[in-house]
Amino acid sequence: MSKPITVISLEQALALPYATQRMVHMGWRVIRLETPAEEGGGNAGDPNRYIGADLGYHDLHSYYIAPNIGKEAITINLKKKEGQELLLRLIKELEVDVFLCNTLPKRYKQLGIDFETLSKANPKLIWCSISAMGPKYPDAAGYDPALQSLMGYTFLTGETNGKPVPCGIPIIDLKAGDEAFTQVLQALLEQRDNANGKEIHVSMAQCAASWLITALPQLSFVQSDSELFQRSGNEHRSFIPCNVYQTKDGMVYLAIGNDIQWAKFTSQPGFESLASDKRKTNAGRMLEKDKLYIEIGELTKNFTTAAFVDHCRKLSLSVAPVNTIKDVAQLEFIQPAMLQTTLPNGKDVSLFPPAGDTEFLKKNKNHLPCSPRLGENNAEIFQEAGIEENELSRLKNENTI
Repeated sequence: MSKPITVISLEQALALPYATQRMVHMGWRVIRLETPAEEGGGNAGDPNRYIGADLGYHDLHSYYIAPNIGKEAITINLKKKEGQELLLRLIKELEVDVFLCNTLPKRYKQLGIDFETLSKANPKLIWCSISAMGPKYPDAAGYDPALQSLMGYTFLTGETNGKPVPCGIPIIDLKAGDEAFTQVLQALLEQRDNANGKEIHVSMAQCAASWLITALPQLSFVQSDSELFQRSGNEHRSFIPCNVYQTKDGMVYLAIGNDIQWAKFTSQPGFESLASDKRKTNAGRMLEKDKLYIEIGELTKNFTTAAFVDHCRKLSLSVAPVNTIKDVAQLEFIQPAMLQTTLPNGKDVSLFPPAGDTEFLKKNKNHLPCSPRLGENNAEIFQEAGIEENELSRLKNENTI
């Protein structure tokens, strides 16, 4: 059996823990690296350890759990020269394949975690960082809500006449994590043809801009700024009539994406009044969109959400109830796919589904060990690297681990 890919990740918050969580799903060994606690120094390691519901341990709160199941955890004080040498020793002795970090770029060399330094321990090392705007901006912090504002996401989100708002989830964190996962996979594929290491820098800002693929190109095609995308609430900016409508007991989103779907929708008994020659094309419907939204809403009020969804699905139209997160957890195609873990108190909990099924997850029935406490695996991992017990005690006493 071949050795699983081994990863050491100096990680915190969400972007990078999400990337390495995807690596866990592949069956890779992921070792979190954090700063050890200092006497009187407050909360140590990943700040997310201390956010959310208290699970009975000071360094194990609910917000930290989901992105970190199935991982191991060690602590090293990288501000100390001996700590930096210890990291090099781990990379060599554990035959680490991938090192990742989401530290400010200005700290790469200060902490001895830059590609040039770490690749001395393994010339084939794949080194990947996530930062706000890449190494050319070494001081820039990468916080999702601020980046959503910087990159136009906040400007485009919200009601037409309302305040700009960010997306309901940290979408740039997650996009950057997916990009890091993809870039590392690509580097591993490239190693089939060569034995080289690779240095990868993932810019959260550039990742976010890459998803403006419907908005940025407009600048090259519009005749005036009035044609550029603005906030549009629930309505689609280009396809009419895509919008949210009230029902007897909730709300639905109906997406009519082309003229054929429109003709099918308005040919149904009870919906014929919506049709007209002018509305046969998307361009014609665009001219009457406000009136159209009101007319459709008056009709959907006569249905329950389930009845309207069932009616539209029989016509192969794209429609969905506006679900709560509690509803999502109960969807028949999501609930069986949820990853689970067992908390320290013995309680089994469901967390979230993986982006895709993997053989490793199938083998483990989607159950992964609970997220590790700060430095939980120090003893076994450092001993695995050949560090004797008496040396471990000294390193701990000197606050190197």
